[in-house]
Parts: sequence; structure tokens; C-alpha cells
Amino acid sequence: MTEKECGHHDDDDRRKFHRRLVAALLIFIALVLFIILLTYLILRPTKPHFILQDATVYAFNLSTAGNLLTTNFQITLSARNPNDRIGIYYDRVDVYAAYHGQQITVPTLLPATYQGHKDVTVWSPFISGMEVPVAPYTGASLNEDEIAGNVMVNIRVDGRIRWRVGTFISGKYHLFVNCPAYINYGSRNNAGPAVGAAGVKYQLIMDCHVDV
Repeated sequence: MTEKECGHHDDDDRRKFHRRLVAALLIFIALVLFIILLTYLILRPTKPHFILQDATVYAFNLSTAGNLLTTNFQITLSARNPNDRIGIYYDRVDVYAAYHGQQITVPTLLPATYQGHKDVTVWSPFISGMEVPVAPYTGASLNEDEIAGNVMVNIRVDGRIRWRVGTFISGKYHLFVNCPAYINYGSRNNAGPAVGAAGVKYQLIMDCHVDV
């Protein structure tokens, strides 16, 4: 066999090896994806269930000159993991308040936690905003709601979670939660009990909308 024929034979072997390597890699990737899909179909991870239990309002004041809103709340927020065989990692979760779609407090970081099967986690963070500028139409709407005696504020949760099945831990998923909170701003008789430092506590027990 000539040197030229040996070189051609080596090239053929190299190409066959590369084809087999690519085929094996594709089969491995397909197998991994199939296992992930099968696990998802069997376990059916269900998104967590959030409830806004109460809100204590210490400040909710709109300045007359300049549409500057000052707020200070303490809320009680609970999250339940409804899954039998799936745990949830809450890696980074922020909570803040919004009014008519505009954020009116700075985000408050909740403690990172792991939630086991059927577990319930309760957070009681303070959320506040000092002289936050609001749009003129937002200020006008707030004045109208205060005159009517009822203001709806949205408590929102924005963060990242991971699912855990046995020793397998998924990648990060975006968590977004929206909880309506109705405040009887103009009626102390219906507002609820007063607490320290001139705060008023509202018992809400509101189901929240959750997207994952």
C-alpha cells in the first residue's frame, strides 16, 4: 500500500470517528432532554400559593406641592409549596408596593429560603418609600381614591426560584406575584385596630396572582 493510500485511509477513519462522536453526543442530549420532560410530566410542578394576610400602614401621605408620595407599610405575606415531591428554593426575592402600575416603594429583599414539600413560609417585611415622585395623573387618582375612602395598593413580589426533585436542582425561574391590598383610607371605623407609632392594621387575607 502506498503512502498516499494510507493517508486516504486515515482520513476516512477520522471522519467516521467524528461522525460517531457527534451521533453519540446527539443521542446523549436527546436522552437528557427526554428524562427532564418525563420528570416534568410525572411530577407536574405546581407554582407556589401566596396569600397577603395583613398590612399595617404607618404612613401614606401625598404632598400637596410636587406630587411626592411617602409610604411606610409592614405586611405579612405567606407562601405555600403545594407539591408533594418537589421543593422550592427562593434565591433572590424582592417585595415592593405599586399604585396604578407605578412602583411607590423601594424593593425590600426577603431572606433566601428553601421550602420543603407542603411547607409554608411567612415573611413580615417593612416596605417604604420617602417622597417618591409620582406622575400628575397618579396623584390626581390617589386624591380621588382618598376622598372616596378606599385605596387599592398592589403588593408585588419579583424574584428567582429553583425546583428541587431529590438531588436534582433545576435552573432559575422568574417568579412574579401580585397581591391586591384594599386600604380604607378615609374611614378609621372600618380600618382596623390601631397599633404603635400611629399605625393602622388591616386584616386582608387576599389570594395573590402568581406567575412562574
